[in-house]
Amino acid sequence: MAGKNNKTLNTRAAAAEVISGVLRGRSLSALLPEYSEKVDEKDRSLLKELCFGTMRWYPQISILLKSLIQKPLREKDLEIQGLVACGIYQLMHMRIAEHAIINETVSAASKLNRPWAKGLVNAVLRNFQRQQQGLIEGQADNAVFQTAHPKWLLKKIHDSWPQEIATKIIAANNQRAPMTLRTNALRNSRQDYLDCLAQADIPASATPHSDQGILLDRPCDVSELPNFSNGHVSVQDEAAQLAANLLMLDKGQRVLDACCAPGGKTCHILESQPDLQSLLAIDLEPRRLVRVEENLTRLELEADLKAADANDLDGWWDGNSYDRILLDAPCSASGVIRRHPDIKILRKPADIDKLAAIQGQILASLWQTLKPGGILLYATCSILSDENDEIIKNFVRSHNDAEVLTIDANWGVATDHGRQLFPRVNGNDGFYYSRLSKL
Repeated sequence: MAGKNNKTLNTRAAAAEVISGVLRGRSLSALLPEYSEKVDEKDRSLLKELCFGTMRWYPQISILLKSLIQKPLREKDLEIQGLVACGIYQLMHMRIAEHAIINETVSAASKLNRPWAKGLVNAVLRNFQRQQQGLIEGQADNAVFQTAHPKWLLKKIHDSWPQEIATKIIAANNQRAPMTLRTNALRNSRQDYLDCLAQADIPASATPHSDQGILLDRPCDVSELPNFSNGHVSVQDEAAQLAANLLMLDKGQRVLDACCAPGGKTCHILESQPDLQSLLAIDLEPRRLVRVEENLTRLELEADLKAADANDLDGWWDGNSYDRILLDAPCSASGVIRRHPDIKILRKPADIDKLAAIQGQILASLWQTLKPGGILLYATCSILSDENDEIIKNFVRSHNDAEVLTIDANWGVATDHGRQLFPRVNGNDGFYYSRLSKL
């Protein structure tokens, strides 16, 4: 595989390798950091744009590829498919001169150690250039092409929500995600930090739903944010910022944050209520806890961290019940597709049922550790009812000591058992919350 040496890798060749890696089943979040290190620093934002953009529109691009490449490429040449897909993305969506796109993409084939593919890449991209209008018009009735969403996911979204909401979800999924900050209430007020941003010439505004949230007009590197390293602010979507407040925290409480990585909500809990008796944060994978530790250290906060399976109570629970539990359940991440566009490729229909089973199981396990009178907040970054209201409905039906507490709020929409936020263009991600009390 190209790019395993220490030399700087060609940006489009790197993008082709990342895209082919996703087509083979790895995630963008696993691949991009690795390949970002291999390209010139000045080209890292271009690499991210090429990978994110190609994945965002891949359901559309893959249909075009079927028309343009008569003989499917072999599995071992998926890098070439990734390269051509990346070329088509650039021709459709990027403001770069077309001849430059074609030349650069063709020459990247040699950088992938596949000089034989230069002719193929050149022919496919030039054919697309000539036939673009006709190819696109020919897909006018194809919902997968028009929405750039796989068929099964379109059906799930439409099954969960009325047409008007479903259309907005799909449109938001195809946008770039905004960058939102959470001010650290222990260090400064939101207004103070907005003033700091104004002085640094970083345009921003207060978020409508979270009292600590700030929406940047355009994303920037965290190194540009005033006092970021001193813990005055963190990067966190507005929807995720609502969790700490919904927990109704008080001094002296024992709190459990289950499935805690990367630790945004863990830190927000401690910022919101610094006088807890204890906070235990668990996550299945030890490597994911490294990130939680980094966030806590930067913000000068303390929590007990443990790598553990939430279902294996014997492995981590000391037998003392919790006043508050946050269960940020593993889910399809269908509410954050714009942040993880590879979900369109990696998720499969069968995953939803598997995830629903896991969600129900973890909820039942953690319920045993909650004090009578305590509150468990169930959260997902999903917009599918199978992972949200259906889970809570089945749980409450089988646990007569569980009561749903109404969430009175000016955000999202009320559901039978909780509250659902949808991804909004230049606004919050898709998120679900249900608040349960133990009788």
